[in-house]
Amino acid sequence: MSRRSRPQSGSDLEIHPLTADRWRDFEELFGDRGACGGCWCMWWRLPGKEFDAGKGEGNRRAMRSIVEGGRVPGLLAYRGGTPIGWCSVAPHSEFGRLQRSRLLRPVDDQEVWSVMCLFVARETRRGGVAVRLLEGAADYIERQGGRILEGYAVEPKNDRMPDVFAYHGPVSAFLAAGFEEVARRSPTRPIMRRVVGG
Repeated sequence: MSRRSRPQSGSDLEIHPLTADRWRDFEELFGDRGACGGCWCMWWRLPGKEFDAGKGEGNRRAMRSIVEGGRVPGLLAYRGGTPIGWCSVAPHSEFGRLQRSRLLRPVDDQEVWSVMCLFVARETRRGGVAVRLLEGAADYIERQGGRILEGYAVEPKNDRMPDVFAYHGPVSAFLAAGFEEVARRSPTRPIMRRVVGG
């Protein structure tokens, strides 16, 4: 998809797949720390030792390799041409740690796409960007032939939790984007789904 790809309608945000021509926007959004402690959104994609060894530059290179190899690991949100948000979304099978998770193991044998991370620039948080990213993810997977989008929300016991621990997204954002709870193996970790298309 070109840099001038069709934006999602309905707000002042544009949602675009992360392709090679948008890599520098991704770097700008994630900053020197790779969003959080050198993660570069590789936590769910790599085995623990490999992830730890690559914190920082190694994980950045690993994500760039995915993008330059022609795969789309997620979506960027823009306001006025500035990248302000990120949604990691891909087929469930691309996230190795998810396959092995006790809490987030598959609900059934249906093929799903998974939202693993929502990252919004600090100055634009709590402004609906996460909801728009989730809506954009649903639109995107439908264009790719996907039918079920799954997310692994966080519902803390207290009303507030540090932003760094909320990267899966709050339940409220998933509900606002048309998701429904389909499983809960932990009091704070519901599995949310949205069926797309007709």
